[in-house]
Amino acid sequence: MRKRTAITTCSVLVATYNRPDALTHCLNSLFRQSRLPNEIIVCDDGSRDETRQVILALQVRSPVPLLHIWQADQGFKLAQIRNKGIAMATGSYLIQIDGDVILHPQFVADQLRVAKAGSFYSGNQFLLTQQQTNQLLANPRTHSPTSLKQIRLTWHRMWVPFLQKPFARFYHWNEHYRYVIGCNMAFWRADLLAVNGYDERFTGWGWEDTDLAIRLIQLGRRLRFIRFGAIQYHLYHSPSSRSDEEPNRLQALANRDAHVVYCQTGLAQYLSVVSLGNDYSTLPP
Repeated sequence: MRKRTAITTCSVLVATYNRPDALTHCLNSLFRQSRLPNEIIVCDDGSRDETRQVILALQVRSPVPLLHIWQADQGFKLAQIRNKGIAMATGSYLIQIDGDVILHPQFVADQLRVAKAGSFYSGNQFLLTQQQTNQLLANPRTHSPTSLKQIRLTWHRMWVPFLQKPFARFYHWNEHYRYVIGCNMAFWRADLLAVNGYDERFTGWGWEDTDLAIRLIQLGRRLRFIRFGAIQYHLYHSPSSRSDEEPNRLQALANRDAHVVYCQTGLAQYLSVVSLGNDYSTLPP
């Protein structure tokens, strides 16, 4: 049995694109965590200046360093901006979310509670309706627990801490890689370095997170799922274009069948050029 490895540092990576209202609520929910991360890195795939202004305002009251890494808008390049965020991160353990989720106050603590060497994790999400989202975004205290209690109770938002470790221990079938969701994942940074992070050939919506999961499994890491914890409320948005989903799916399955572990166009290109001295950093495209 693998022993649990003490987590000394933890970074939260928040992906965003032109949704500053949602990002504000997301970051506020991070500020109220029972277990704060060591840093928060906003990974910005080309948002307009309004997002930068929001982050500058929030940096003043953030309880931990709040960093902002940005790249020019060249279409949907989530894999690329997440790689840049991973390169910037100083934590040994990385939690990955999207900027349009509101987190349960125990979210980070839950992720760290189940973390185990040799494993990576995917949580769940509670999808909000458009009406619920509009109501929550209109409330400046959306990130407080009381403002979320009126939402219908389902197992996706049941917080039962004593069930989290047993479920993560036994709910770990690697063939379930299709069920990972990129807005709620956690990894050891060293494992991401070993597979070279995200494969940047994946552009447009879909399958970049599945491909990463497949390559981590082929590295020998075990995919585990968090249930009854690491709860997040996903704010409604119009569906993204799925025009790239099929070629991305075929690429992920080709990587799987070829037993690819280390992608060629990935994280390594940014490791020597990251500067933490500038919160609004632009790395080479």
